[in-house]
Amino acid sequence: YNRVWIPDNEEVWQSAEITKNYKAGDRFLLVQLEDGTELSYPVDPAVLPPLRNPDILVGENDLTALSYLHEPAVLHN
Repeated sequence: YNRVWIPDNEEVWQSAEITKNYKAGDRFLLVQLEDGTELSYPVDPAVLPPLRNPDILVGENDLTALSYLHEPAVLHN
């Protein structure tokens, strides 16, 4: 179970944990937000939500050390 970033209208991005394996062709990604809310997030198989970096990398001074480098990772870091 990986963690991903889900777009949010108020917070820009919200961290969520995938609670059910995603299979090619699925139209929804089942996730749980950090506040415990379960969500069925609609996805386009060609554009899955960005993966979240491991907690050990949070606060890293050198952004090139991040496993995943994208907008939500940079903003969170």
